[in-house]
Amino acid sequence: YLVGVGRADCTGPVAQVPLMGYANPEQVGGGLLSRLYSRAFIVADPQDSKRVVFVSADIGMVSQRLRLEVLQQLRSKYGDLYGQDNVILSGTHTHSGPGGYFQYTLFWITSKGLIRPALNSIVNGIVKSIDIAHENMKKGRLFINRGTVENSQINRSPFSYLENPESERNRYSSNTDKEMVVLKMVDEDGHELGLISWFAVHPVSMNNSNHLVNSDNVGYASYLFEQEKNKGMLPGEGSFVAAFASSNLGDVSPNTRGPFCANTGDSCDNPQSSCPIGGAAMCMAKGPGNDMFESTRIIGQNIYLKAKELYEKASQEVTGPLISAHQWVNMSDVSVELNATYTVKTCKPALGHSFAAGTIDGVGAFNFTQGSVEGDPFWDQIRDQLLGEPSNETKACHKPKPILFSTGEMTWPHPWHPDIVDVQIAAIGSLAILAVPGEFTTMSGRRLREAVKSEFDSHGTRGMNIVIAGLCNVYTHYITTYEEYQVQRYEAASTIYGPHTLSAYIQLYRGLAKAIALNATEELPRGPEPPLFKVTNLTLLPSLGAEKAPANKTFGDVLNEVRQEYREKEVAEVTFVGANPRNSAENATEHNFLTVEKYSNISSSWRVVLNDASWDTRFYWSKGSGGQSNVTIEWHIPAGTEPGVYRLRYFGHYKKRVFPLRTITLPFEGSSSAFQITAP
Repeated sequence: YLVGVGRADCTGPVAQVPLMGYANPEQVGGGLLSRLYSRAFIVADPQDSKRVVFVSADIGMVSQRLRLEVLQQLRSKYGDLYGQDNVILSGTHTHSGPGGYFQYTLFWITSKGLIRPALNSIVNGIVKSIDIAHENMKKGRLFINRGTVENSQINRSPFSYLENPESERNRYSSNTDKEMVVLKMVDEDGHELGLISWFAVHPVSMNNSNHLVNSDNVGYASYLFEQEKNKGMLPGEGSFVAAFASSNLGDVSPNTRGPFCANTGDSCDNPQSSCPIGGAAMCMAKGPGNDMFESTRIIGQNIYLKAKELYEKASQEVTGPLISAHQWVNMSDVSVELNATYTVKTCKPALGHSFAAGTIDGVGAFNFTQGSVEGDPFWDQIRDQLLGEPSNETKACHKPKPILFSTGEMTWPHPWHPDIVDVQIAAIGSLAILAVPGEFTTMSGRRLREAVKSEFDSHGTRGMNIVIAGLCNVYTHYITTYEEYQVQRYEAASTIYGPHTLSAYIQLYRGLAKAIALNATEELPRGPEPPLFKVTNLTLLPSLGAEKAPANKTFGDVLNEVRQEYREKEVAEVTFVGANPRNSAENATEHNFLTVEKYSNISSSWRVVLNDASWDTRFYWSKGSGGQSNVTIEWHIPAGTEPGVYRLRYFGHYKKRVFPLRTITLPFEGSSSAFQITAP
């Protein structure tokens, strides 16, 4: 094959934009823990124009809007080389990245509309990562390996999982998929290019009290792998690219200590995930660490160490043709033949009451609990008044789900949920990547993989490695099994196309697999094209106005100075007169907010040792009144830091009024005093 890899920043605005994942409107960005990246991998057939592109981006999920805009840009740059058939865009599912990049109305509610700077930074980052991979194509080889990751996940809806037939459950040793699949890429001389790991776990080690943009546990795994391979480079730099992509993580949590009542400390591992005092809102899962930062590192390191071991030992070479198959499907109207006599249908999208309960990883609002198969007259009445009552047809179709939001029947100002959904498989020789538009639960993923594998087998393509890539192309929430759906915990209430959603996907992906096996992808109907709504920027974000520094101070001045001396494992901290970080995101595509610099006696100059992509630094922005704000930079000095003289620097942009109605954006910087790090 010809192989190319690329990585580009896609962080976007780190302040004031709601973070995407927990649907908590209070959780808005207030700084940066780690940068977000798009990682792109291109595999091409040297003989013809066949190619496959796989992108894993450090974002909550890929939205339809995002995919359509990326495909538009690729078409204008590369013609027919990269299109909807052979480009897979997957989100890692971090819950700590900016939202606001959706065109369907439901997602506007918690992310304050469509936020153009957030959408643009992700579109541009993805396209740039593909550009870099495209420009760096070289002859290479691919190797695959698989192994088991321990101590890194639990099933967060075990009572739903137990609804699946006992005979089926008995075939598996665990109620989560512990298998990691690693694809290793080297050039023809054996030089390392990169890897993709697929593993099913929710990146929710950082909980919904967090306000710092970051890529969570899987992002930390990428960081560790890339830091090791790109020796001597700053984070985010260097040619080796390591993607830790999502899979069937629907019911899988990294919070391995399980659910406890926040007020009493008792376990709340019950079918309703509810506490005796305080109800469901008190039931929260704990990770392995003392706080969410430590839990993120522990889970991330576990994943990294297993990937490293599998990568180093990978010897099974991937060879064979490149074939991709894609269709658009109206998921609100699929007929599924369960057997020769029995046909069922999917439904118009709708969310159930338990959707509002959230999960043990991020609890919901008010008094909703998981496992509601009855509606609540109080909330139903409010819904009927505000949004209209669901039709009898939709109610009947979704049974036993009590509908909270009948999103498929809500069209103002645009539809609330997608009808047209991508289904896609890309085969790289013996590896088939199933790009799925949402979050399949553990058992749903197992059924899908098994069905696709048997389809390949029955058409003579044996021994295929089947991998599920999650959160691809368009977001459609969750996909549970029919049995899990009956008990209506959060994942089931969020299975938006009704009880037969999984059966419909299995039928569709079997069709794609058959077309690939028979080399008949040209004959697949394209399906109905998804809409691109004419909405460019519609947001409730505060506008960026002129800013001020306090009296007798200027932007970048130090308000709280560092100490003169620190030891390893302490925190060096400095506070500056700051400005809104959104100015920087809207002014420069890749803006670095901070550096840690070390003084070199030999050259009598300062050398940058860390930037804001480092997991050891934290950048906090806090808004004051009257156009003033502060920035605090922390460096959590790791064990093994070289003793010497250091300083912390801050780089920002502020808005200055030049005419009554016009402002300009000006760069500024600040620096702490020098401080000493002494030997332990």
